[in-house]
Order: sequence, then structure tokens, then C-alpha cells
Amino acid sequence: MTPRPYACVDPACTDAAHGHPRPPSVAAVATSAKASLAHGSPVLIRGGRVITATDDYVADVLMRDGVIDAIGQHIAVGPDVAVVDASGLYVLPGGVDTHVHMENVIGPTITCDTFASGTKAAAFGGTTTVVDFALQTAVDSPLGAIERARRSADPQVNVDYSLHVIVTRVDDQVLQDVRHAMRHEGVTSFKMFMAYPGVMMADDAAIFRMLRQVGSEGGMVALHAENGTVIDLLIKEALAAGHTSPRYHALTRPAIMEGEATHRGIRLAELAEAPIYFVHVSSNQALKHIVAARDEGIPVFAETCPHYLLFDDSVYNNDDFATAKYVMTPPLRKPDDQQHLWRALRYDDLQVIATDHCPFCMKEGHLGYQLQKMRGQDDFSLIPNGAPGIETRLVSLFDIGVMRGKLSLNRFVELTSTTPAKLFGLFPRKGTIAVGSDADVVLFNPAASQTIRASELHSNCDYTLLEGRTLQGRVEKVFLRGQLIVDGQQWHGREGLGRFVPRGEVRAF
Repeated sequence: MTPRPYACVDPACTDAAHGHPRPPSVAAVATSAKASLAHGSPVLIRGGRVITATDDYVADVLMRDGVIDAIGQHIAVGPDVAVVDASGLYVLPGGVDTHVHMENVIGPTITCDTFASGTKAAAFGGTTTVVDFALQTAVDSPLGAIERARRSADPQVNVDYSLHVIVTRVDDQVLQDVRHAMRHEGVTSFKMFMAYPGVMMADDAAIFRMLRQVGSEGGMVALHAENGTVIDLLIKEALAAGHTSPRYHALTRPAIMEGEATHRGIRLAELAEAPIYFVHVSSNQALKHIVAARDEGIPVFAETCPHYLLFDDSVYNNDDFATAKYVMTPPLRKPDDQQHLWRALRYDDLQVIATDHCPFCMKEGHLGYQLQKMRGQDDFSLIPNGAPGIETRLVSLFDIGVMRGKLSLNRFVELTSTTPAKLFGLFPRKGTIAVGSDADVVLFNPAASQTIRASELHSNCDYTLLEGRTLQGRVEKVFLRGQLIVDGQQWHGREGLGRFVPRGEVRAF
């Protein structure tokens, strides 16, 4: 099918030459066989505007037996097929978020989203596949970490998922287990930390050994790049000087230490002749090394997160404990850094926008969770690092990216679905709308707006960084492998409907 030559992104446009039927009323989004939608029957999405990383056209999409069965014009179906009128809606591939933290133990506490609550929030936000983390402890192996994470996740997940393994210790047996995980467990990516000494930090030799092993097997090492030992010293000096408020989290994690570690990680990957992926890039100090390396032809890939595009370090200009909601690692940076991030997203020096959804409650005891953000009330170094964001990723990026002309619709899909699926061995099963791909489909209304409130979101977290903010765009319906799981504010999914997705080799392209 030939895409239309002109891809207008104005949601108010109703010019038929631009492929825009009039935006639908609530009634128009209804279906002809609504009851069957929730039970996995064949579904035809009629007349929506299909947006992929490369295409933009109006068509019908037939979903059958969990996959996309046909794409075409005026597809005829029988009475056994439920028909959804998608006139005026975007038909997007389900979002792929390759950086989330459900039930992740951080010191004496745990992220407040379970696999159930976190993946339900993901679904309402238009994300149908997540990649979480299995943490290797000091005494077990990557295989033990995978088994433990799957035992918890499998009965709970509402969307499809996979796992990265956080490797904290490297020896010959660990490398053998890594090879086994890649060949037999469908886990082909491994995260390592250059930060948090004594907890998760790996030394350069361990990172190099993993890069060489994983790269030779067709996988990818994802690296948290900060100079952990210097940052640890800065934290101790700040506390010794009596600086305890949350703002000092940012002041003790300067961007230059992210940049130094990023450069070091790139050179380790170059020596290992392996691809490398940098998580949550926040600053130009890091980005400039990534850009230079890619110009040299080194296979370096990287993500940023919505919060680095939405907020800057001005939020730290106070000593209020409420600032703890912005304590994430790396911290928020300067407005100039945001401009460099947007440029890198446009020119593909950053390839993915993931959330790093790592939620901790501000109110101690909320839903029974203890030792959350309030743990650091008198010591910023004890504040659990992280923030929520899994449910607001697509709509916030549509609002600040597409609607403001910073991202095309195709690039929006590429960053939030297609490229993460490719880089982490999920494509073409995930990340696109194509015949034979999983029928993970989002119907998105560009003409609607919504005001974000934590009380109306589906995460267990008691706050959102976007509280009270009105955003353009709204997820209307979400299908997971052809089954309707979200219909406006109605939930049709169930715990355990999601599946573990074994992954293949990375597409380091």
C-alpha cells in the first residue's frame, strides 16, 4: 500500500485531502459487536489512520488469532467479526517500554508498583510490552534472577513482558550462565552499573568481560553511566557539611560525572568490539560522547526519558522535602541539556524514549508501602531514586513532541515502539503494524485532551510529576494480541493475560 505523500499532524484538521475524517464523537468510537471484543474474537478496525515508523495511511486492520491478519481498503467481514469504527483516530502499534521497574528491591524498600498494577498502568497509557529487570544478588546467578522474576511476574502481568538481567558480579560461571540465558531463556540484554559502589557497581574489567561475552553472542549490555566513586565522595562531603535536603541529590551528581562514565563505557565497548546501550541519558555531557562515537561508526545506542524533556533543574531551587518527587538518577538537568536531547532525538543520536518507571510513594504507608521517599526526610542520600511515568509516556510525548513540531508522527512511533523492539530483539513481533505481527494496537485520539491527576491513574504511586497538567491526545482503546484490554476508562484485561516474550538477537543497525 502506498502511503499518502502528505502527513498532516494537526488534530483539528478535517481536510479529506489530508486523510482526516472528522474527529469522532464518543458514540462514534463504539463498536458493532462490543461484547465480543473483550473475548478475543476477530476484530476489524475500520478506517483509522495507521501510523508506523515509516508509513502513514488510512486503512482497515483485521486482527485474528492474536496477530494482524490483513491490512487493506474496505475489508469485508462476516457477522463473527467485531467492527470498530476508528474514523479520525490514529492506529498505532502498542508502545514498547524497555526500561521499567516493578517490584524492584532497592535497599530496604521496594518500588510501589507490582507487576499487576504497573502493567495495568502501562496498558492504560498505550504500552503493550515492557522490559523489566531481574536482579542478580551477591549469592546467585543470572539464571536464578530470571527464574525469581518470572515466578513473580507470570501470574500478574496484564501486558506482554520480557527481562533484562542486572549483573552485579562477573566470573566464569556467570559468563556461562549469561550464554545459557541468551540461548535458552530468551534473555539477550544485561544491565550493569557504573554507580552505587558496594551495592550494584561493577568495575571496568567486569563490564569489559560482559561486553565481550554478550556482544559475541548477539546481545547487548545496557549501562548506567555515572562515576559512582566520585559521586559517593561528593555525597559524603555534602552530608558532613549539614546539607540534607533533596536538592543535594542533584548537586552531588553533576553532569560531568555522567559524561566521564559514558566516555569510559564507550571505549570499553570499542575495545570489546560490542554494541552498547546507555540508559536514561540526561545531559549533553554524556550525549556529546555518544554523538562522537556514532560518527566514528561505533555501535552506540541510547535512550532518554520523558522527565528529562518535561522538567529541568529549576525544580531543585528550594529545600522543601516535596522536591523528593524529583529525586531520580540521573537528576534533572539544565534547559540547555533539554535542547541537546531534542536535537539528538531528531537526528537519531538518541534512538529510544523509555520511562525508567521506578515509583516510590511520597506518603509513608500509602497502600502499606514503607520506607519510601520519606525515608530520606533527614538525609537526601536515603531517598529512593526514581519517579513514576509509565502511564503518561505516549500522551506527554505526543503533546510536547508531535504537537509542538519537535517530532513527526512517524518518529514518535519509532522512538516509543519500533526502535526499542528492534534493539532488544522483539521486532517484528512487536513494534509495528504489519501482517503477521502481534495484534498489539492502540487507538489514539489526537483531538481529545486530558488533565493528568494521580487519583485517576492506575499506578500504585500516590503522585505524578504531571499533576494538573492538560495534555493533547488520549488513548481510546488498547488491544493486546487482538484482545480489547482498555476501552476509555473501562478495564477489560486480567492479571496473567500478558505473556513472557523470549527475545532474539539485537538489531544493532
